[in-house]
Amino acid sequence: MTDAITRLNEALRNRYRIERELGAGGMATVYLAEDLKHDRSVALKVLRPELAAVVGAERFLGEIRTTANLQHPNILPLFDSGEAAGFLYFVMPYVEGETLRDRLDREKQLPVEEAVRIATEIADALQAAHDQGIIHRDVKPANILLSRGRPLVADFGIALAVSAAGGGRLTETGLSMGTPYYMSPEQASADREPTAASDIYSLGSVLYEMLVGDPPHTGGTAQAVLAKILTADPPAASVSRPTIPANVDSAIRKALARLPADRFASAEQFGRALTDPSFRFGRGPTPAEAGGPGLWKPVALAAVVVAIVAVAGAGRTWMRPVPPAPVARFGSPFLPGQEIRRGGDFAISPDGTFLVYAGPGDEGGVFSRLWVRRFRELEAAPIAGTDGGRHLNPSISPDGLEVAFGDRSFDGVRTVRIDGGPVRMLMAASAYAFWGEDGFIYALDGAEGIFRVPAGGGEPERVSGPVPGASMQYVTDLLPGGQRALVTLVGGDIPNPVADVALLDLTTGETRRILPGWGARFIEPGYLVFVADGTLNGTRFDPGAGRLGEPLVPLMDGVDDFSLSETGTLVYRPALTSREEFVWVSREGAVTPVAQDWTVEGLVGRGFELSPDGRRLVLTTSGDEPGTEDVWVKELPDGPLQRLTFGEGPAWGPRWTASGERVTYTSGQTGGRLTLSRRFNGTGPVDTLFGGFGDSLDAPDAQLDPTGEWLVLRVGVSGGRERHIAAGRPGPDEDPPALIVGGPYNAAQPALSPDGRLLAYISDESGRNEVYVRPFPDVGADRVLVSTEGGLQPRWSRDGTELFYVGAGTEMTAARIAWEPVIRVVSREELFTIPIDHVGLDSPLATNYDVAANGQRFLVARSVSDPDDVTPGLVVVLNWVEEMRSAVGR
Repeated sequence: MTDAITRLNEALRNRYRIERELGAGGMATVYLAEDLKHDRSVALKVLRPELAAVVGAERFLGEIRTTANLQHPNILPLFDSGEAAGFLYFVMPYVEGETLRDRLDREKQLPVEEAVRIATEIADALQAAHDQGIIHRDVKPANILLSRGRPLVADFGIALAVSAAGGGRLTETGLSMGTPYYMSPEQASADREPTAASDIYSLGSVLYEMLVGDPPHTGGTAQAVLAKILTADPPAASVSRPTIPANVDSAIRKALARLPADRFASAEQFGRALTDPSFRFGRGPTPAEAGGPGLWKPVALAAVVVAIVAVAGAGRTWMRPVPPAPVARFGSPFLPGQEIRRGGDFAISPDGTFLVYAGPGDEGGVFSRLWVRRFRELEAAPIAGTDGGRHLNPSISPDGLEVAFGDRSFDGVRTVRIDGGPVRMLMAASAYAFWGEDGFIYALDGAEGIFRVPAGGGEPERVSGPVPGASMQYVTDLLPGGQRALVTLVGGDIPNPVADVALLDLTTGETRRILPGWGARFIEPGYLVFVADGTLNGTRFDPGAGRLGEPLVPLMDGVDDFSLSETGTLVYRPALTSREEFVWVSREGAVTPVAQDWTVEGLVGRGFELSPDGRRLVLTTSGDEPGTEDVWVKELPDGPLQRLTFGEGPAWGPRWTASGERVTYTSGQTGGRLTLSRRFNGTGPVDTLFGGFGDSLDAPDAQLDPTGEWLVLRVGVSGGRERHIAAGRPGPDEDPPALIVGGPYNAAQPALSPDGRLLAYISDESGRNEVYVRPFPDVGADRVLVSTEGGLQPRWSRDGTELFYVGAGTEMTAARIAWEPVIRVVSREELFTIPIDHVGLDSPLATNYDVAANGQRFLVARSVSDPDDVTPGLVVVLNWVEEMRSAVGR
């Protein structure tokens, strides 16, 4: 039982007994209570303490008495009100059922006949109140209860009581009366006292949403919604739902007229029009007329600032706090068990009040789920239905109520309400979602380009195709007007990707690179911010011409990733020093360091391997110069670390030959992919085992068989979107290797058994990556599925009797394999779950572990914290946009 409930029960003893909290809103917290005198359940609403302090008990209770005598079948009556121990409360019947808001969240739209019936009954209730001079002021779905289908209007007169009692002092609380989506223009501009016409407008907005699925005016911020209410007519409801009868469509347009005098003279007239098939109103607004001049236009433009001040800072998800003028920085630490994953994705809400991020998942290992951290609260909460992914890439809806997420682990982009609800699949086989203010969700679909789909669901539409030199592309922002998007293009070698900011024309599909970097965001009235080489930069930008201005200003060094709210709040992850250490893990999961006080900076997760005698380790690290990776050899446990390659371009994927005297590796030194071989100590000539396929295919990984007669390669279309396995004779003058596994599906991570007679690999032919084994070189003779629930990174024991692989939940798994008279799996055993901080064990490309000669322990690399890194996981900067504008120039 919470402290508030305990205090309330003490204050209200012998009258009411609080059982539990039902919910909280902008003005009050609602509790289920027992009326001890009448032995009945009631809903007891307690005014928020800061609001009660401004309003005052005497004035509030005096005003609320004026609404106590309202009697109507569709009005929820007021039972009681009072003050106790500083609490201001009022009591209403407890109604079994749900609110209209709950139902719309679940069903989105209602049948036309039912929506009209509900609106007609509410109109009758409003008329009864208006006849007594009482205006509701806050008609919205959350204030309409549904009891066995019958609507009951709740909180009647509460908004009047609060505003009348509090007067102008309400702005001191940061609260606003009325919800922006349902506010009338006169409420939004705050330049006149609301009348019955204001309630009619709000009811028209509620009916519009019941039929269309969204309120008449939507936007990413409260300010954007208010501006539309004040300056634009909404599209006719029949545009989105042609089955709406003409009289209902006309009645809604009349109820939503911006000028009060153009609306119905009474709620009763509105209700009659909804049931009169002959009713018509005007000819309907055209798109050109919606933005044209009118009586409200000059008034609205002058009143927008007043309206924004009136709603800023309210404690609801559609309200936006106005950032304080000074720039303020603070770390955002997380409670134990709720931390953002190392390198995890994150996004700040458009209003800057909360963060969605990838944190620990129920499944453990490399898997994550999304969490929401509201800045007003200490604890974060997991978002149901998001567990089981790796790179979730959250993108929050403009209204802050939903999040799109997903990656290849989820096999597509999905959406879910942040406060809970069913998960919806929008686009299969897609990733890197971006939720635009235009109502579309954009996502990358493999090598096919960028697609978009309506946020409510529908058929995906291609907006761009493959871009030369880019293996990946994704939307990061929409420019004003919605005709162009900022995208990030990623290309180059996977160990050393190159990113560019580009401009995508959404009407033609044309993509044009504009500068190196990634993650670009547009900021009004004309700025671009993006990351390049670990620095957050800003520059002037003309969105109409798509032209960069001067100067290009470095704003902040050491930025690994960032997210920016529309209120100007920046959240970024500092670029921390990357260090890894190698450890032994026993079959039971016990961990011991390979060498004391030895760590590696910049380990590249593209494979490492023990020599056949177990005395040496070959690995790859980032090179001294940008765009380079180098292969190194370490004498175990405490011997020297020697360099094998010397910055002649990227080099990765090292493997030992069967003799342990030479190392093979992949090199990109000529701009293509070569397979090279040299002695482990760097002496002697460098042999070319494979010289590349040319422009059509490339081979980023290769392995010699024990005899040295065969070279097995992973090959694919440049960028790694299509993967196959090939085999051929090594040597620069030999015939090109022939594809042996793959075709309509991907195949990767080839691993030959120690005797060279079996080939293990992964394939997604079943719809997910699984481990398979075939005989070699006659791969067509047999095929055996080894893993059963997903698998990656097969590696053989030194005696060839066991095949190890990483299971779907990052369990190290041992499969005992027999191959005579036929290949078969004798047994499978899960050994231990690999912790999240281990490097590269979710990769579908390289194998990032090895097995000791006795098969009793495993070599893995894990991330370690640099003792000098004391920065929290994320940093929050309030009012950062003002700092950016000052640096770049206004």
